[in-house]
Amino acid sequence: MHSVPRLVQGQGLIIGVGALDYPAEFQGASEETLARLAISKIVTLTSTYDHRIIQGAQSGDFLRRIHELLLGSEHFYEEIFAALRIPYEPIRWAQDFEFSKDEEINKTARVQQLIHAYRTRGHIMADTDPLEYRQRSHPDLDVVTHGLTLWDLDREFATGGFGGQKFMKLRKILGILRDSYCRTVGIEYMYIQSPEERLWIQERVEVGVQTFPREEQLRILRKLNSAEAFETFLQTKFVGQKRFSLEGGESVIPILDAVISSAAERGLDEVCIGMPHRGRLNVLANIAGKSYGQIFQEFEGHYRENEVQGSGDVKYHLGTEGVFTAESGAKTKIYLAANPSHLEAANPVLEGIVRAKQDRLNIKNAYSVLPILLHGDAAFAGQGVVAETFQLSQLAGYRTGGTVHIVVNNQVGFTTSPHASRTSRYSTDMAKIIQAPVFHVNGDDPEACVRVARLAFEYRQAFNKDVVIDMVCYRRRGHNEGDEPSFTQPLMYKLIDAKRSTRTLYTEALIGRGDISVEQAEELSREYQAQLESVFAEVHNIEPEVDPNFKVPVAANPETLVSSIDEATARKIAATQIAVPEGFNVHPKLLPQLQKRVEMLNDGTIDWSMGETLAFGSLLLEGRPIRLAGQDSRRGTFSNRHAVIVDKENGNEWTPLRALISDESQFFVIDSLLSEYAAMGFEYGYSVVRDEALVMWEAQFGDFANGAQTIVDEFISSALQKWGERSSIVLLLPHGYEGQGPDHSSARIERFLTLCAEGNMTVAQPSTPASYFHLLRWHAKNPIRRPMVVFTPKSMLRLRAAASKLQDFTSGQFQKLIPDDTVQNATRVIFCSGRIYHDLVAERAARKEDTTAIIRLELLYPLPAKEMAEEAAKHPNANLLWVQDEPANQGPWPFVALRTAEQFGGEGFGGRTLRRVSRRATASPATGNHHLHEEEQKALLMEAFTR
Repeated sequence: MHSVPRLVQGQGLIIGVGALDYPAEFQGASEETLARLAISKIVTLTSTYDHRIIQGAQSGDFLRRIHELLLGSEHFYEEIFAALRIPYEPIRWAQDFEFSKDEEINKTARVQQLIHAYRTRGHIMADTDPLEYRQRSHPDLDVVTHGLTLWDLDREFATGGFGGQKFMKLRKILGILRDSYCRTVGIEYMYIQSPEERLWIQERVEVGVQTFPREEQLRILRKLNSAEAFETFLQTKFVGQKRFSLEGGESVIPILDAVISSAAERGLDEVCIGMPHRGRLNVLANIAGKSYGQIFQEFEGHYRENEVQGSGDVKYHLGTEGVFTAESGAKTKIYLAANPSHLEAANPVLEGIVRAKQDRLNIKNAYSVLPILLHGDAAFAGQGVVAETFQLSQLAGYRTGGTVHIVVNNQVGFTTSPHASRTSRYSTDMAKIIQAPVFHVNGDDPEACVRVARLAFEYRQAFNKDVVIDMVCYRRRGHNEGDEPSFTQPLMYKLIDAKRSTRTLYTEALIGRGDISVEQAEELSREYQAQLESVFAEVHNIEPEVDPNFKVPVAANPETLVSSIDEATARKIAATQIAVPEGFNVHPKLLPQLQKRVEMLNDGTIDWSMGETLAFGSLLLEGRPIRLAGQDSRRGTFSNRHAVIVDKENGNEWTPLRALISDESQFFVIDSLLSEYAAMGFEYGYSVVRDEALVMWEAQFGDFANGAQTIVDEFISSALQKWGERSSIVLLLPHGYEGQGPDHSSARIERFLTLCAEGNMTVAQPSTPASYFHLLRWHAKNPIRRPMVVFTPKSMLRLRAAASKLQDFTSGQFQKLIPDDTVQNATRVIFCSGRIYHDLVAERAARKEDTTAIIRLELLYPLPAKEMAEEAAKHPNANLLWVQDEPANQGPWPFVALRTAEQFGGEGFGGRTLRRVSRRATASPATGNHHLHEEEQKALLMEAFTR
């Protein structure tokens, strides 16, 4: 640059700008020479000034300042990038590093490091936040960190195959990397250990952005129109009603449309969706095909007579089933699961539903039912059941072939900001525990959302693994439509209030690119609005139709179902226990136990495990599938079941009862992961779909079910009453007071009985193997399905006094109450349940007491109060006692006392009072001191026979 003080009259300063070109002496050089020597184009600026106005020094300072700005001082290029909303920082001017032949290999290695850095951490610089633009940087993504400068941009380097070329200029390498990893999609996947999976993603991502055909752009716009118009319509017509709108996250509708369309076109049988409240009504209407009329009717408070109403917010809890049609005409079934308020509780339930549907299709490794789970960002990061469900995903007993997870990332929980709701950078970091790839995408770029959705589906199909889409968006209104979000997020909601919708931005982009006209965009929007108005007019204030023939289903009584089997069947089942496959090595300590199972039928000592085996075997022979899952359920917590035998030499497995069936997939006994919440939820979901199967979840100890209390409360105890979901799941909960301490004694009988009402569950505590046998068979055959909780024994598993005879299985049925016919006109009548019965009988025998009748309740709910009263009436002069192991405030007593007390509307005993004998009321379920336990037990038995 130079300054020449030559000027015409009246002018103070002229700046002359020369041509931008290489220096004259290098204009004949090749591109390779120019790049190798770091020769750049130059431009000459000339300042001509009037020295009476501008001094020479000032002119020089001005040109120096221009020079500094062009080299990047004072964030000159950063401001330009910000104005263009380029999400990453510019490459700054720097002196070239030495580049000799000896350094050539070194620099190539550094380029490879740069490529790896972008693949690993490029997502950090991606523009995924639709609310606020900011330039992102990371030292690992700065070329200078890798010993490179802007002088290297036009130098060619070996790529190792990157971009499909052997050699490429760094400028192009960097362009591909930034287009692939730093635009509106950021991808995390380099933690995946499989080279095949990493390469699969790279081949599909590192190809630049593909332009959508006009037809696809129009479908995306239609879906955005549908999503936004639906929410706007509800906001206008039902002011103030909670609906947990999708406003701000409308792009999830095109995402779902893309995934499910891909599934339909690939011929998948069904897509099953589990999701929380946010956007649920929109998904019901625009994806799952629930009629707008029905949704609007529910807003009016009208429900069909045969439809459960649940709570007042039932609109966004109910599920639906339908058929989805892709643009191509391909179809697939669609199922949207009902969900409770406990957001992520739906995750394992949906996985169980999908597994049951796949097992029913029974095509190995087809995985033709696709699970999709939607999440909120705060819940995904905060709810531990998310991690439990991820751990289920690749386990043989729970595998569903991969789930597409979609996180609707509002960047806020109820009112909690991300910095207070998680430690990790992303809400999706939990997905890394199973090496699931994560696609972070800007919700304001619906085309990018659709590209990611298709890629996620293809990944699931290719590798049968979970994949996560993190759609970063915002929530235009509060947590619900009555909240004021600016109380807690004032800065965020200033941005949101000033922001135009995704549909508006996309429409403007399409018009600006010339893809559609303004008239076409307006016509699409008007068509959908007119459709909603028409439906609303049809259903507004119209009462739903009443079906005069509708009858509420009533549960069958146990007596109406045959549960016994013949002797030949029993012996056929027993024979499977000793039919050891040739070459199979049974553990020498186990073989006698299996052989004894055959002998039990002859000597009348059938124990609990053999009684269960007879129940399982007979149901399998009758064509009923069985699924039992739990912590150590194959062997049994107490080394009792041995449903699956492991070869002591080579670890091979043998499942004896599978000899009874031709299709081994009809009988599963699974050792679950050490989870209660997700594991129980999975079995519940499985049982909802497979109504023909006996589905059981077993706790290692009964009180472990505490960890799944949400599943019990939200699904098992009330799903039928809340949203019409039928389940016949069985919970097997070991329970018994044998001095094993407070955490291994009580399955909390009182909690389950507290939840009982309206015939919602069966709660039982059988006292013999035969009673358990009849209970399982009655439950499996009962046409009116409902969950069942069985308090199973521990020491009673092998108690000889509790053993059953073969005739107990070949005759009879499940008895709700078993009377004591050995005592007439007793002076004392003891009612009890479970193992304490055998202790009482032994104590009576030791005392040579013959005036005490001991009556056991096998069924706790529905409580056989009428039968109890009838038994008491046989002994009109007797004192009536309820005896239990558990403390006074626990166990069945609080429930039994209320429902038998005449003053509380119970059945009553003709003016007589049922008095309690138990341990004292305690906060802990049991003592941890074995000696004290024995003393308590002695005192309990003494009081039972002296009170």
